[in-house]
Amino acid sequence: MRYDVIVGGGGLVGLAVAYQLLQNRPDLKILIVEKEGGLGRHQSGNNSGVLHAGLYYKPGSKKALLSVRGLKMMVRFCQDYGIKHEICGKLVVATNEAEVTRLKLLFERGTANGLANLRWLDPARIREREPYAAGVAAIHVPEEGIVDYLGVVAKLAELIQHRGGEIHCQEKITGCDDGATATIVSTTREKYETKLFVACAGLHADRVARSAGMNPSIKIVPFRGEYYKLRQGRERLVRHLIYPVPDPAFPFLGVHFTRLIHGGIEAGPNAVLALSREGYSWKDVDFLDMAETLSYSGLRNFLFRYPKMSWYEIRRSMSRGEFCRSLQKLVPAIRPDDLVQGGAGVRAQAMSPDGNLVEDFHIAIGSRTMHVLNAPSPAATASLAIAEEIAGQLLQKVTF
Repeated sequence: MRYDVIVGGGGLVGLAVAYQLLQNRPDLKILIVEKEGGLGRHQSGNNSGVLHAGLYYKPGSKKALLSVRGLKMMVRFCQDYGIKHEICGKLVVATNEAEVTRLKLLFERGTANGLANLRWLDPARIREREPYAAGVAAIHVPEEGIVDYLGVVAKLAELIQHRGGEIHCQEKITGCDDGATATIVSTTREKYETKLFVACAGLHADRVARSAGMNPSIKIVPFRGEYYKLRQGRERLVRHLIYPVPDPAFPFLGVHFTRLIHGGIEAGPNAVLALSREGYSWKDVDFLDMAETLSYSGLRNFLFRYPKMSWYEIRRSMSRGEFCRSLQKLVPAIRPDDLVQGGAGVRAQAMSPDGNLVEDFHIAIGSRTMHVLNAPSPAATASLAIAEEIAGQLLQKVTF
């Protein structure tokens, strides 16, 4: 069974790669292989549904460039195909003077990244937009919004199949070997021959790369993000999106409030080490995953660097009251009984051996393979732009 391109992974990035390739070369024979029974089952379907404008990312980084471009591409895609979305804007709120200094740096970073019409708000202007939000200053980011990412997944799959692409679900990739003239991709069902293999395997990206003979030093370390929802009657406390100023003492963003595209308000996520690569609750335990994660020098260095915050995340995960106290920094009127259990996602976050999170998108290239080794948030927003870049490189790499 021969193909021009095989894509491993049926999330937003994998689907977008196949879609962009078929946009450029409708004659290509493309197969997407997905181990789950459906598409977008992990990061793509278990995120907060936010369209990120590129405020936080280092100017000139792939995250900055591709999120700014990807937002425009995603909005256009949703407009073209009638996918539910809304550009509602968000506030990034400083709750004390120390945070104001960091907020000013964020404003400069957002401006450098090309965000349009950023506004600096004083407390009175904050209350005009979010009457229940507390803050001494805020940035209004008008370009941010919310979207139905699973709607995007479904439409991409439809367009790919309409253009002749194949999608195989419940088929796990088990190996990848370079032959004399082609690459052999082995799965739990079949062996395929392909000119190019593109792995967009998310939570298992490093493992798929190793199965293809690569030896990346970075490793996916799973951090679960848990959410609550505001109960009916208390959703009025949040109108749009309310975010904190990132804490330099911890590498994750912090809990925030998000209005959902299908209704309701979500609060979260935290960042607690998961006991499985697909550990969406404390009950999801995989001892092989745990052994691999806990034996990794990168995690040990991370825990040594952030011991207090790492233990706090565990405590907050197990305490609705503690979770509520974090949220009260942004919206003081929130009470523990306003929170009802929501969903959870697991970040496919790559970590280096020194314990640092890999900040930028990271792609490794072999002779006839390409591996997306790090694509956490804002990869959903940037997926079409990431895929555009990958497709351009692939079409230059091989003559079909």
